[in-house]
Amino acid sequence: MSLEIIDVTKRFGQTTAVDHLTLTVPEGKMFGLLGANGAGKTTTFRMILGLLLPTEGTIRWQGESIDYSKSHLIGYLPEERGLYPKLKVQEQLLYLGRLRGMKKADIVPEINRWLERFHIRDYANKRVEELSKGNQQKIQFIAAVLHRPNLLILDEPFSGLDPVNVELLKEAVLDLKRNGTTIVFSSHRMEHVEELCEHVCILRSGQAIVSGALRELKRSFGRKNLLIRGEGAFEELKDFPGVLRYSQTAEGVRLQIANEETAQAIFRHIADRVTVRLFALEEPSLHDIFIEKVGAAYE
Repeated sequence: MSLEIIDVTKRFGQTTAVDHLTLTVPEGKMFGLLGANGAGKTTTFRMILGLLLPTEGTIRWQGESIDYSKSHLIGYLPEERGLYPKLKVQEQLLYLGRLRGMKKADIVPEINRWLERFHIRDYANKRVEELSKGNQQKIQFIAAVLHRPNLLILDEPFSGLDPVNVELLKEAVLDLKRNGTTIVFSSHRMEHVEELCEHVCILRSGQAIVSGALRELKRSFGRKNLLIRGEGAFEELKDFPGVLRYSQTAEGVRLQIANEETAQAIFRHIADRVTVRLFALEEPSLHDIFIEKVGAAYE
């Protein structure tokens, strides 16, 4: 069964935060919900969780409405962290596990497993306020998954983490997905979404302006990226027919082009003019699609 958001609208007075949103998140998949600040992501998450009621529309998980009786099936990592700074790590996780209906005998081994995995076993008896921001983020993540939820909502999960810990958390997220957890994921880092998610939706002003399987969205975007590394004068490619965007790199240029025929024409043009070490045609990135669709609102 899937998570279904059906023609959902949420208004706060005269302000429409989410506007007739319809999405289906397949069971066991990872779904990226994207948008600039104020696009409606967090409001959507809170409606999925039942913390806010839609003004219009329906949200269903496994064919039924979400209410408190299903809270043990759902995990939530909010963008704004909600840990108790004075409580010790193990005390806090025990408390949160009990709130999810777990027994102490089941919680303790699960806590130890996660602390060991995240290399913070020695912090079990430290107060949260004594931990670094990155380690607090790990504890918040553990609190969201301790009860092994079927549906997991992650709002900016990698915020405040260094690259090593980002990889540690990403692998944990992927393990949850491999074990069948359905994950709805939001991040401003497009490369993380592109790496982890099969399906995405981009919100703008509460409306879905792009939605679908990421692979198909990239294929249908109608543009390609061309990376050229080498020595020579590349500046003349700025005005080459079919070049939509030009940016210089330390080793050459990166171009956004209209189609593969443009790439072939560029290769013929530069073959006798520059030394080429790399000539690579790539699918558009999620970053490209996001800038094109969301950036238009700011032009």
